[in-house]
Formats: sequence, structure tokens, C-alpha cells
Amino acid sequence: MKIVLVGAVESTEIALNALCKSGHIPELVVTLPPELAHRHSDFVDVGPLAQEYGCALHLTRKSDSAETIAAIRGVDPDLVLVIGWSQLCGPEFRAVAKLGCIGFHPSDLPKLRGRAVLPWTILLQEKVVGASLFWLAEGADTGDIAAKARFEVDPDNITVRELYDLQMKALGTMLPPLMERFAAGEVPREPQIEDGASTCALRRPEDGLIDWSAPAAEIHRLIRAAGPPYPGAFTYAADGAKLILTAVRHTQRKGYYIGLPGQVQAIEGRTITICCGDGACIDVLEWHGADAPPKLHTKLGKNST
Repeated sequence: MKIVLVGAVESTEIALNALCKSGHIPELVVTLPPELAHRHSDFVDVGPLAQEYGCALHLTRKSDSAETIAAIRGVDPDLVLVIGWSQLCGPEFRAVAKLGCIGFHPSDLPKLRGRAVLPWTILLQEKVVGASLFWLAEGADTGDIAAKARFEVDPDNITVRELYDLQMKALGTMLPPLMERFAAGEVPREPQIEDGASTCALRRPEDGLIDWSAPAAEIHRLIRAAGPPYPGAFTYAADGAKLILTAVRHTQRKGYYIGLPGQVQAIEGRTITICCGDGACIDVLEWHGADAPPKLHTKLGKNST
């Protein structure tokens, strides 16, 4: 079976490794040129890995370009896998492969279609998380399901990095058996049911601004949801310095610190204890963006510069 893989991020690398190690080596890998790495916070140059496995390589800025469609058509593929690619693939692109095109989405489709799914999963306190391989169709994330995985997570503690890693593990586990089904002549398709469908809005870096008047649990979730590989939740010190907060825990001594929302209550090494809107505190364990932590009892908040 002839396969083309399209993508340019960590999930693309995971997919390429899983395919090649299971004997389903793509004929062609389509990816971004390295100079466009800035488009993705988790960009991976899959060129060296593709060459290591003997895959042909095509660099493109736009997957729907005539040149890229011609390159894919030249392989005469049975299947195109679009994994880790932020561009929508039009009808001409989707029609090239004999069987069609399959994408990966980190949710239990039709739930949580759309963008920024992993941060939204944490912000919505989802306890059961899905991963879906689905047939690309006209709508975003609306095509028939080819394979699914589901797993439970701790919504009160999981970080977006941990959730991302679980999704990558699910992807690497799901792909080889699905390719075996195709090789055996099966073409699994299960239509999505619109009952329970939902779509996530795009999140931008500025959505990570912390409102210290919110309850501690809400701020705790935001920091976990916005952290690496995403830009991070952030706040500003009194001098205008931007602090990006990337690891957090609930302060164990409940009721010990009494202060105002956003006020720094304690500093121990690089750990900063901050009061939230409900009077509870959080301990910021990892942060960057300023040369030193804010001073004790100063109040954090919006940029004052």
C-alpha cells in the first residue's frame, strides 16, 4: 500500500516513526521548509528522519498548491495521512489518493472539534479523553471515524504537556493496526453522530493573561492548560516585567496566608506563593521572563507600562 504523510510537528515525527517501524514506510513525506518553523511552537524538521527511512521528501508552503498536489499525484498513493498540519486540505487534494485522506485529532470526535483542543480539554475539566483518526471531509474534523482511543485523566492535576504526551502515545499505538486493516482490504468508516458535537475556539497567546481575582482552582487550571508546548499563562510584576508561569501547585497550608488577589505572600528559592480571588493561594514552581521574582507583598496584575 502506497502512503503519503503530510505534516511538520512532533505528531508527524511520531507518526513517521510508528509507520516505518511497523513496515508501512511512506513513499513520500510532505512538510514545511525549515525557514517556516516559526509557524508552529512544536515544529519538527522531519526531513532527516524521512531520508533515513528512504522516503522521498517534498517541501511546501501550501499543501493545496498545484506543485504539491502534482508531487503527491506522482506517487499514485492509496492513502494520504495528514498529521500535524494546520492547513485545511481542499477537494482536489483530498481526491488524489485512491482511498482518501486521514487526519488525527486529539479528542473523542465529534466532541471538541476545532482548535486548541488540549488546552480546552483541561479548562473544561474533562475526565475521559479521546484520540481520533478520521477521514478528511469538507468540514473541519467532521469526517467519518477510522479509529479511536479513549483514556482517563486526572482533570485537577494533568498538565497540557502530559496530555500532549498521552495523545502522542495514542497516535503511535493506533496507526500500525489501522494500516494493517487497510493492507487486509478493510476500509473502516464510522459516521460521526452530531448529538454531543462541539467545536473549540482558537486560543491566542493573550488568552493566557491571569486574572488574579479568579478562584485559585481556575488559575491553577489556566497555568496547566497554557503551559509548554504552548506560550504559557502570564502576569506582570509591579515594574511591568512579564512573568510566564509554567508549573503550579495548590498551597498546602490552606488558610495560612491572608492577602489580596495577586499579592505575593511568600518566596522560597524560585517558588512564589500568590493569593487568588477566593483567598486560597497557589505556589508557582516554574516561571521565566524576568531576571528575579517579584518582591514580597507586591501585587501582580495587568501590565502597568
